[in-house]
Amino acid sequence: MPISRRTNARKLPLSEMRAVILLVGAALCLLPVIILQPILLRLPGRAKEWLPYWYFKISSHILGIDTVVHGAPSRESPVLFIANHISWVDIFALGGVMKPSFVARGDLEGWPFFGWLSTLRRTIFIDRENRARSGAHLELMIERLDAGDSLILFPEGTSSDGTRVLPFKSSLFAVAERWKGAKPLTVQPVSIAYTRINSMPLGRHFRPYVGWFGDMYLGPHVWDLMTLGRVTVVITFHAPVTLDTVGGRKAMSAHCHSEISRQLALLNAGYEPVADAA
Repeated sequence: MPISRRTNARKLPLSEMRAVILLVGAALCLLPVIILQPILLRLPGRAKEWLPYWYFKISSHILGIDTVVHGAPSRESPVLFIANHISWVDIFALGGVMKPSFVARGDLEGWPFFGWLSTLRRTIFIDRENRARSGAHLELMIERLDAGDSLILFPEGTSSDGTRVLPFKSSLFAVAERWKGAKPLTVQPVSIAYTRINSMPLGRHFRPYVGWFGDMYLGPHVWDLMTLGRVTVVITFHAPVTLDTVGGRKAMSAHCHSEISRQLALLNAGYEPVADAA
């Protein structure tokens, strides 16, 4: 990220020593992953999915991320999960409740720590600005789906402050059209909303502490969030769909955007999740 922009929101009281302890604890949890995951990646089977899953699950709790889940991931295999994107925290929250690999923007691969961590999660990196390679990226996603791997896609292409869902890039939904499986590819919308800090409602004033967007530097943002306390994130799994039920890729993109946007707006306003979650 370029120039740092620190929020002007008032700090909530929490000792910096505690923040250090949280970060050290999460780092220690990473040691088994560093040692074992490169080996598991070379072996057949699904063991390579379980180790990162448990790392994200445990480290999320250590870092003060309380995840509330409504609905459940589809049991179909494979599944393309479509989620809105607010923060780097999304990776820990989603990674601790499901095992699929992420589809991320290409420059993430070169980032310190997060890029390396993403490779252990078998992340697919795509250059969304290079249209000449879009076909190759879709083929890579289809190849992974053919192998039975479910994927998590952030079709906004970037993160936001969590107030609303940015427009989806419908071209990324072409993978559902080009999928040649025995049955239509299952696509499941997943909404992410940050609702509380230390059990208090998270208002618009404090959303920049959770949302990581624009010109914010990663390091200062992680530190600021750790000094706040515990953050509640609500993850809702909506009803799965296929191209047969909603139409072409643009219709599917619009459907997923509508479902996620509606849920985010309700949760931001303090309401309970809608009842049509899967």
